[in-house]
Amino acid sequence: MKKVLKKIYDVLPNGTKKLYWQTRKKVGQILMFRIVFPLGYKHYIKGKKIKREKAVFVEVRFDEITDSFRLVYDRMKADGFDVHEQFIENIKPGKWGYIKRCLRMLEDISDAHYVFLNDACNVTSCIPLRKGTKIYQLWHACGAFKKFGMSTAELIFGDNRKSLEKYPNYGNLSYVTVSSPEVIWAYEEAMNLKDTKTQVVATGVSRTDVFYDQHFIEQSKAAVYSVCPAAENKKIILYAPTFRGRVAKAESPDCLDIPAMKRALGDEYVLLIKHHPFVKQPPVVPEDCADFAMDVTKSLEIDQLLCASDVCVSDYSSLIFEYSLFERPMIFFAYDLDDYFDWRGFYYNYDELTPGPVVKETEEIIDYIRHLDARFDQAQVHAFKEKFMSSCDGHATDRIMALVLNSANRSRRNK
Repeated sequence: MKKVLKKIYDVLPNGTKKLYWQTRKKVGQILMFRIVFPLGYKHYIKGKKIKREKAVFVEVRFDEITDSFRLVYDRMKADGFDVHEQFIENIKPGKWGYIKRCLRMLEDISDAHYVFLNDACNVTSCIPLRKGTKIYQLWHACGAFKKFGMSTAELIFGDNRKSLEKYPNYGNLSYVTVSSPEVIWAYEEAMNLKDTKTQVVATGVSRTDVFYDQHFIEQSKAAVYSVCPAAENKKIILYAPTFRGRVAKAESPDCLDIPAMKRALGDEYVLLIKHHPFVKQPPVVPEDCADFAMDVTKSLEIDQLLCASDVCVSDYSSLIFEYSLFERPMIFFAYDLDDYFDWRGFYYNYDELTPGPVVKETEEIIDYIRHLDARFDQAQVHAFKEKFMSSCDGHATDRIMALVLNSANRSRRNK
């Protein structure tokens, strides 16, 4: 089939090739989301009863259980639930392999009482979900920063509204857990949940509980020092930008002047760089700066770096919400702010939201770090934390488990 389609494409006039791809995409969407996945799910549920203790964790992008799930996943295992994992890997090349993984996931959830997501999932959204199954969206990020989902309709980053409504990413949800009451409205908008039965609940985000665990914090610092021994005797600047472009071709910004930072701050600081996991070819650290800067994207987790860092430099990444729990200095290197606003947009006014200076040049970063004692406003970060992270107090997983157990109790009473 693949060879046949290629032959058809090769003989098409250049002016019709774009139409060919658009048509092929539409046909593919109809086949998968209107026929294959819904009918496959209907077939799988035939003759099956819901298993009241069965829980399936569905990783949409990655091939392992990530930190968005880890604490709830471990708790449910410890509490005796029948825990399963499914990995869709929707950013992995190969359409047929993806379809097979999706069907395997649909078969697994067909008799599950609990299904957990941590990202957009158009597969679980397109099926006629049976009444006894509950889907919990444990969203992977905190706060409400850059727009996503329906909020990006008609923006460059997003699809058109008609397509987003036709092939939704957030259908069939029972609960969505968020970091504070303040951001509920943004998730209702992004996930198109108004006038639905889905409940957006400010339980807090489970993955943030580790930031209240002193043992985890000390272990994280030790991990950082083992990878970068120089950091043990110096302060750490974390540079963690978000990606640019679309997910499939994500790129990392390359505008930070690392040599200038080394000259100005190298005696007192080290620079640790953590690129977004979608980025496949990150910028290379200059060889003559290897004693000052290190790319730790593959060797350290972001949670470990947040625990150990003294200053965080980011741009539009939601990690600033987690980092605010430590009430440490943040700098926003937004050299392309106008372009990014047009590309994707924000839920709040960027300059008013950011609890730290917004800069466009490396020299401004250097100047602020040199004068932290005089310029850092901890009260500003504290207010930001109270507004956007008020439900992240170290007990988010407990509250999420309460939702799960309440659902389990209701099911047993109705059995």
